[in-house]
Amino acid sequence: MLEKLKSLHMKAPSDAAIQQLLEHQVADVIVRESLEKKLRSGKKLRIKFGADPSRPDLHLGHAVVLRKLRAFQDLGHTVIFLIGDFTALIGDPTGKSKTRPMLSAKEIKENAKTYLKQVGKVLNVKKGEIRYNSEWLGKMKAADFVSLCAQFTVARIIERDDFSKRLAAKTDVHMHELLYPMLQAYDSIALDADIELGATDQTFNLLAGRALMSKKEMVPQDIMTTPILVGTDGKEKMSKSLNNYIGLADSAEDMFGKTMTVPDSALPNWLELAADYSKEEIAAENAALKRGENPRDVKMRLAKRIVSAYHGAKAADKAEEGFKARFQKGEMPTEMKSWKLPKTMKLYEVVATAFGMSNSQARRDIESGGVKINGAAVKNPMQEIAKGGVVLQKGKLHFVKIV
Repeated sequence: MLEKLKSLHMKAPSDAAIQQLLEHQVADVIVRESLEKKLRSGKKLRIKFGADPSRPDLHLGHAVVLRKLRAFQDLGHTVIFLIGDFTALIGDPTGKSKTRPMLSAKEIKENAKTYLKQVGKVLNVKKGEIRYNSEWLGKMKAADFVSLCAQFTVARIIERDDFSKRLAAKTDVHMHELLYPMLQAYDSIALDADIELGATDQTFNLLAGRALMSKKEMVPQDIMTTPILVGTDGKEKMSKSLNNYIGLADSAEDMFGKTMTVPDSALPNWLELAADYSKEEIAAENAALKRGENPRDVKMRLAKRIVSAYHGAKAADKAEEGFKARFQKGEMPTEMKSWKLPKTMKLYEVVATAFGMSNSQARRDIESGGVKINGAAVKNPMQEIAKGGVVLQKGKLHFVKIV
């Protein structure tokens, strides 16, 4: 028993470590005084973060929170990565102007398979807890759901910005969407969370957990939110559904190339959040931009830092060399995927199949000049491809050798 009690306590971190934890890449802490007290108590805390497997990829936006989780983990606390395989059936309505399409159980299972490997790029998975909320939500009976709903008011739920805007615009809000913050709140009960982390757009859901724990006479979880990383479009938040993201499972070359496409205007946000830059490094890079240094060079250093974090320094060097060869010297990549042409096909059919896209999107890309054959732009989607030995290029980053 004595050994078990010892395992639940540890040496309290220094004031400097606590300040770094609570301020670097952090938007808000609710309630800071409470969380500081917990950290200084020496208690081994349970830190919760959840992600729904709505798509197979985690991305750099998720990594902002994952790095903060790793900081807690390095201090000896228990990190819980919660895979929302049950809540994914509903879909988080946060930031959505319409109801998400419902996924099948099979799609969710397939997407969830990839998560552990991706999370392991940031967290020490062996020292953390990996949980699935179907463990408890999937076992709830109708009476349990009624009891849970009784803890919340309709007025409180529709206060959330996403719902109020949709109601004002006379856009449907479906009943199952109202369940989402309640179920996420119940996750905190099931996991006995001391702290829950999420991006700032998750604040409503995180507060719901805190409120429910108070009603259940539990010590309410404290909340830490991180700023939102904008996507590669430089406008909207990084999102799988908006397809403006860099996945943690992306190749080194894709990570590097996509980072280089980020608009210059988004660089301050990316310097702050996309990599593990210290405050001093962020200040130095922003000072370089103010002095007039070419944003491309700042972006190149950022791209190397990002790739190094997920693929290692050697892969980052190789990705940089490949990028320079392709876009500064105009060379083709030396390594690329190949696709075997089974018969004579129209160009749009080849592009769609080789790059894994719809025929209509392939047509649009070709007609807009976004496809090249052996370096030359082509705009006729009906052009026939009768033999291999050519290189197809889509956009700036994607190449396939037709054999």
